[in-house]
Order: sequence, then C-alpha cells, then structure tokens
Amino acid sequence: MLDNEKIIELQDLKKETLLLKNQGYRYITMSCVDLGDSFDLIYHFDKAYEIYNMRFSVAKGTIVPSLSDVYFCAMLTENELKDLFGLEFSGLVLDCGGNLLITDEVGAAPMTKQYVVKAKESE
Repeated sequence: MLDNEKIIELQDLKKETLLLKNQGYRYITMSCVDLGDSFDLIYHFDKAYEIYNMRFSVAKGTIVPSLSDVYFCAMLTENELKDLFGLEFSGLVLDCGGNLLITDEVGAAPMTKQYVVKAKESE
C-alpha cells in the first residue's frame, strides 16, 4: 500500500477528483498494473509537496471516465495508457485514437500480460 492512499470505487472517481481539485491538489500522473483479468489504476496528486494517491481496480474492457475535463493534462496519461494497456476512457477532451505513442513496431497494448504471452509464442 502506498502512503496517503485512498481506495475508491470507479463510480466515485470524478467526485473524488473534483474534491481534490477544489482543495488545491494538482494532478501529477496515473499508473496502471495489469492484474490478469483486471487493471489496478492509481491516480497521483500533489499539494504542498505531499503526494496523495487514489486507487481502484476495473475489469478489462471497462470504460473509465476521463479526468481530462477536470485536469486537461490528464488527457496525456489517459492516451498513453490507452496505447500501452488498451484502456478506454469516456469523455477524453482530446482522444489520440491510440496514436499518441508509436506502437506499430510492437503492436497494440504492449504492456499487458496478454501481449507478453503472444510475444513469447511468436518466438
């Protein structure tokens, strides 16, 4: 468990994010871990040099609400995780359509466990 971590439910993501923004927190980035059948998503925020983390898990294929309408810069990390993990976000203010990163050489969602299995099978 991370320091200053709050476990939330997917449906509370926007509400919790708006509360943080109203309290003066800035959005830093988000992390993703492939757990096999689901993803663990961790959003990282900062206020006065203190990191605050929000964590939740979603089944693969779940559409996650974008935070880019609250923190515009979130669209970069959301598009990055779309490219690397195949995550889908609803309401992205700028959706790069899976083309933020150059992944033609490696294929779609190269950070998922499923991709690693496919790569080993092709060797």
